[in-house]
Amino acid sequence: MDTLPPFATHRVENQPPPFAPRDLWRDDVALREAVSREGGDSHAEALARYGALAGDEIYRLSFDAHRDKPRLRSHDALGHRIDLVEFHPNYHAIMRAAIEHGVAGLSWHDPRPGSHVARAALSYLHHQVEPGTSCPLTMTHAAAPVLRHAPALAEWARKAAAPSYDGRDVGFGDKAGLTLGMGMTEKQGGSDVRANQTVATSVSGDEYELVGHKWFFSAPMSDGFLVLAQAPGGLSCFLMPRWHPHGGKNALRLMRLKDKLGDWSNASSEVEFQGAWAQRIGDEGRGVATIIEMVMLTRLDCMLGSAGEMRMALAQAMHHARHRRSFGKPLLDHALMRNVLADLALEAEAAIQFAIRVAGAVDRAGGDAREQAFARIATAIGKYWICKRAPAFVNEAQECLGGAGYVEESVLPRLYRQAPLNSIWEGSGNIQCLDVLRALAREPQTAAALLAELESAVGRDVAFDAQLDPLRAVLSGQTPVAEAQARVWTERLALALQAATLLRAGSPLAPAFCASRLGGQHGLAFGTLPEGLDFDLVLQRVLPA
Repeated sequence: MDTLPPFATHRVENQPPPFAPRDLWRDDVALREAVSREGGDSHAEALARYGALAGDEIYRLSFDAHRDKPRLRSHDALGHRIDLVEFHPNYHAIMRAAIEHGVAGLSWHDPRPGSHVARAALSYLHHQVEPGTSCPLTMTHAAAPVLRHAPALAEWARKAAAPSYDGRDVGFGDKAGLTLGMGMTEKQGGSDVRANQTVATSVSGDEYELVGHKWFFSAPMSDGFLVLAQAPGGLSCFLMPRWHPHGGKNALRLMRLKDKLGDWSNASSEVEFQGAWAQRIGDEGRGVATIIEMVMLTRLDCMLGSAGEMRMALAQAMHHARHRRSFGKPLLDHALMRNVLADLALEAEAAIQFAIRVAGAVDRAGGDAREQAFARIATAIGKYWICKRAPAFVNEAQECLGGAGYVEESVLPRLYRQAPLNSIWEGSGNIQCLDVLRALAREPQTAAALLAELESAVGRDVAFDAQLDPLRAVLSGQTPVAEAQARVWTERLALALQAATLLRAGSPLAPAFCASRLGGQHGLAFGTLPEGLDFDLVLQRVLPA
């Protein structure tokens, strides 16, 4: 037996090797299957490149990008107002890598079949390792099609889609690529944006001056922002650039940065508009209708982000359990730990398979009315359920590591702080569920699209088939849903849609998912799968050794 050096108290042993570098694309069989099924195969090489980069360099850069939070400099040393947010250099390096690889703009600068699917996969891969920068990346992606509604903003739309990042605080004309933010929420309104009080006064044609405030103004160093304000004709949508088109800084004033629970690498602010120049997009009074396309796309990224958080948390737990020993054997060989990990694996695979299914519907929506209707309502259903599941999921993964999952050397505390965000951002749970009820009542094509999706999986699993009769009654309008029951019905739809996706994909995890999530063979906590399930079959899909 080796002897310890003098004064040494212990050997470092029974510790797992470092998690990174890992190839996040190669490791994720569920993602690769979903991308292929939904038409994204032509982008596989680009996804492979980014999966390797994200699991290595971006993973490494992300730690300091979070530890050194953004700082607001309202004035320079001479007292001039500059409204500047300073970031750790790693933030800019991560943004550059993401934008150059298409995380923000692939759908628009390479618009071939499957591009929305591939862009969704890129967003999912990126969010696993650096969720903070996902906020400006998502908003830039989602804003581009809205900008296209205004012919005068064609160059803005082109630069928002360009695979080029420029973090300098300079005007629109001096950059090859742009980032976009959003400002909708005000103190008195919250989700009720029609209560907004910011006033827009026309100065010439589609040009306005804005006076008011925004309570949450994310990514304030973006080059431009889509904002809502009250014009004479009602609530309207505007593009407000950081720099005035005729030179100098625009009159938007950063009041403070939010001290947030998570999302540390990204800045979020409170802002006042003091006669800020803005250009109207769409007609006066049509602000919500104009910006809704952006909202829908950001909600899809909320689904993808939460699925990404689950995936990384599961991978970390699996890596630890494979290498850590307790009571004479690896953690992974303990029956109860295997139940926990298998349960998490079912949840994570159902999340990403369904999210990519919705991305596929978005990809095909322009030429397929049913897919358009499905994307419209499935986004709200998935945004509610997947985002709601993430916090408990990440905490369960932390518990697999014990105390090691609670300290900042691990990525898990960052994921845990981040996990509640997506259920709040772009409409909290109640907003999503009410949107589902509204769509079913006012847009009958959405109910028909959901019913067709569910019927396509009939006959493949007894537990799944047993759930369809009450859902058919709701989707056909025979059973009305009271507002107070909106959450439970949205949950049932989400679980059935996830099961249908797994069944149609031929996933080997589909029977276990149906038995546990639909068949009643599951408790209220993770790790309560029934006896008789093949845990080996489930766990072998999680992470290559």
